[in-house]
Amino acid sequence: QVHLVESGGGLVQAGGSLRLSCAASTRTFSSYTMGWFRQAPGKEREFVAAITWSEGRTYYADSVKGRFTISRDNAKNTVYLQMNGLKPEDTAVYYCAARWKTIYSAYRYDYDYWGQGTQVTVSS
Repeated sequence: QVHLVESGGGLVQAGGSLRLSCAASTRTFSSYTMGWFRQAPGKEREFVAAITWSEGRTYYADSVKGRFTISRDNAKNTVYLQMNGLKPEDTAVYYCAARWKTIYSAYRYDYDYWGQGTQVTVSS
């Protein structure tokens, strides 16, 4: 069982930045591919970014490419999402997720563990 806890959300003006963190309670964090998803009110949960367990390859949704950066620190059992150039349409609850020793996936049902989410609100 892996417990994930997100932090770093908040209220920011359009054009601003936030860095989300997701701390994992497992000694085998380096063996998990990690993803960030988001869900806006009335919408489906959607893929934002992922970073693989073995090579640290990164993948992004087209809507955030060039603005968001996912990274991980295996020594701290933490994955990050640096969000720059935020837009009102980025407003959502952001979730981190983990899947064991597999390639990246943008499909939410491929992930085994989820955090409780952190709210990001971007004002115009």
